[in-house]
Amino acid sequence: MHILLSKIMLLVGAIYFGSLPALGQSFSNGFVAAQSGDYATAFDNFEPLAEQGNAAAQYNLGSMYHNGKGVPQNDSKALEWLRKAAEQGNVDAQYGLGLMYSNGKGVPQNDSKTAEWYRKAAEQGHVTAQYFLGDIYLGGKGIPQNDSMAVEWYRKAAEQGDVDAQFILGLMYEHGKGVSQNDSKAVELYRKTAKQGLAGAQFNLGLMYSNGRGVPQNDFKAAEWYRKAAEQGHADAQLNLGIMYGTGVGVSRNLVMAYVANNLAAAQGSEKARRNRDIIANNLSRDQLAEGQRMSSEWRVGTPLPYFKDFSTWP
Repeated sequence: MHILLSKIMLLVGAIYFGSLPALGQSFSNGFVAAQSGDYATAFDNFEPLAEQGNAAAQYNLGSMYHNGKGVPQNDSKALEWLRKAAEQGNVDAQYGLGLMYSNGKGVPQNDSKTAEWYRKAAEQGHVTAQYFLGDIYLGGKGIPQNDSMAVEWYRKAAEQGDVDAQFILGLMYEHGKGVSQNDSKAVELYRKTAKQGLAGAQFNLGLMYSNGRGVPQNDFKAAEWYRKAAEQGHADAQLNLGIMYGTGVGVSRNLVMAYVANNLAAAQGSEKARRNRDIIANNLSRDQLAEGQRMSSEWRVGTPLPYFKDFSTWP
């Protein structure tokens, strides 16, 4: 089983939301300046604090160097300040340092160091570090591959509401990787993430309904979830929805809609959808084909797919 990961690894230029009075007026001034976009003033306030050993200021200084805010972008300087903060236990700096090792920014790329710093942040409850530590265990990069440990860290991130971790945990339950195989648990997690708008989860939930795994078999429910994913541009969902419209399973049979859905999937490279589309085209009238082509060309990702009321040439 190959699990596609959806997170993007970015070190954001976050400004530390700490207890401002406890951190002193200079930090407060830097915080306010950064919030207003005056990064030069923020830097002037953070730098002396960072040099005095203030971990929060060190982290913010590292972020500013990383993102070129108030100073010229400089990965080496970013790494220097993040390391100082990370070694003092600043969780965001630990995550950021792991990220720089992962991407080879300011330092040679190093999977073992990536895992080391993600673990430090993850153990302090950093949700994104927990997610990526799960990825690392799943792929065995920098540490021995271990599905059970991957599940453990995905679960920690999932319990903090990380939607990608919830989805991958669903995949692990469906395929029995690192946990006992459990379709009902997979469905529970797919449903949770599908309701949050994750197209992959919507598609997988459709599959579970199509195949009667973890839920009673229900083609109508399958079509409902395929449609949600298809409207987000999920090619396999568009393909499956096209097949259902072509056969009248789970939906009323509609060859124009079958053409539209297969055409959209074909445009994303699905060879099966391309073959389906061409077969359907041979069974449409000239007007029906023209309408299907028009609807396909006008549709945009994130907008509803056509319904019966949208067709003038059907039946």
